[in-house]
Amino acid sequence: MSTVRRPRVAVVGHAEWVTHVRGDFPAPGNIAIYEDGIEEPGGGGAVAAAQVARLGAECLFITALGDDDTARRTREVLVATGMQVRVAVRPAPQTRSVSAVGDLGDRSITVLGGVPQPQINDDLGWSDLVDYDAVYFVGEDPETLVACRRAPLLVVTARSGAALGEASVRADVLVGSSHDDREEVEATSLPVTPAAEVWTEGRTGGWWRENDTPIQHWNALSPTAPPVDSYGCGDSFAAGLTVGLARGWDLARAIHLGALCGAACVTGRGGLGTQRVEP
Repeated sequence: MSTVRRPRVAVVGHAEWVTHVRGDFPAPGNIAIYEDGIEEPGGGGAVAAAQVARLGAECLFITALGDDDTARRTREVLVATGMQVRVAVRPAPQTRSVSAVGDLGDRSITVLGGVPQPQINDDLGWSDLVDYDAVYFVGEDPETLVACRRAPLLVVTARSGAALGEASVRADVLVGSSHDDREEVEATSLPVTPAAEVWTEGRTGGWWRENDTPIQHWNALSPTAPPVDSYGCGDSFAAGLTVGLARGWDLARAIHLGALCGAACVTGRGGLGTQRVEP
């Protein structure tokens, strides 16, 4: 009886401890009282890594955390999702954030404190990445991005556009949101143009282009339940895309898996406790 090998996917990026609340942030001078808060690890790296693990891939998450009880709790919860975690410990409290979601399900985030990132001089086994099928990079250090290029497939968030430009490596896929000001990257302006671009456009779907071919579009998938919280949808999309590529799928099929993950994420609160998606 033959078995299908689990793809090996590494995620490099940050993690925060997030408090999710219902309601909108108050206008200046006002006070808001929130109820029904929940807490969990979050951040672009942590959410993506958790989604990779939920999809059945062997997941390695390389990150940096603080040195307090919240940092230790962050690591414990992430390991419990089924991923392997390699951590560079920083002598500072763990970064926290607050995500408030209104009636329409769109979140607003406030980050408290700096966001530590893994660095190339951290003893985190960077040479091991050559043995992984794909790496999803959502970090900031250009030297770690060069190390990630050792993997056969490299997916880079547009949020890391500055690091991608400085590293001068070729991303197999640059993925981002057309609606996020932090992800304004012109692929053709990078020193090395990515092999493909994938851009989400929220409720309308998104577009992609591969190897200078004409732009193609996809329609958003309808969630299987009413939308609750958009936190982590883009990170879940990128994770699904990366896992699909690690499985050897073409870009169109991998995008579909990413869209399934994003649609599932919006139906639950936070980024870790979303519905499981069948690849």
